[in-house]
Amino acid sequence: MISGYQVVLDACVLVNAALRDTLLRLAEPPHLYLPRWTREIMRETTRTLEARLGLTPEQIEHLVGELEAHFADAWVEGYEALIPAMRNHPKDRHVLAAAVRCGAQTIVTFNLKDFPADALAPWNVEAQSPDEFLIHQYHLEPEAVTGKIKEQAALHGGLERLMTIHGKTVPRFIVLLRRHSA
Repeated sequence: MISGYQVVLDACVLVNAALRDTLLRLAEPPHLYLPRWTREIMRETTRTLEARLGLTPEQIEHLVGELEAHFADAWVEGYEALIPAMRNHPKDRHVLAAAVRCGAQTIVTFNLKDFPADALAPWNVEAQSPDEFLIHQYHLEPEAVTGKIKEQAALHGGLERLMTIHGKTVPRFIVLLRRHSA
């Protein structure tokens, strides 16, 4: 399965390491979706990682380098001229402009209030929480999602530990996984 479904990942969902890892694993071959972001989204991400989580410049440089190496096609450019036409929250207009520029159908964000439906509708874009997005991915490809979660868990202390970590950010997705793995 190789999907052409393009999704812009907002900075707020890229900050949490476990969530970022899960989202990006689903974008690795075989692709469930194609992740998209901009240099501005990445600047927001790295500012937060440094200011709030205390990552060093070297750690941030390593992360961005890995994203560039593994997701070279994820970087959206040429969206800036579209920003003035966007009608969502001013601080997130660049995110919607990037989605429009690359033809993304979805923006994954915790900041749903910054992306009201009436601002997205003219562009045929939908905003989803990471919880909702992961639930949709599971329903589309349950075996692939479960397999990638198990791979991630094996590297990070086991499935129960990963589910506990994710329970804070994507609780309904974890309920779904628990129900279907029982």
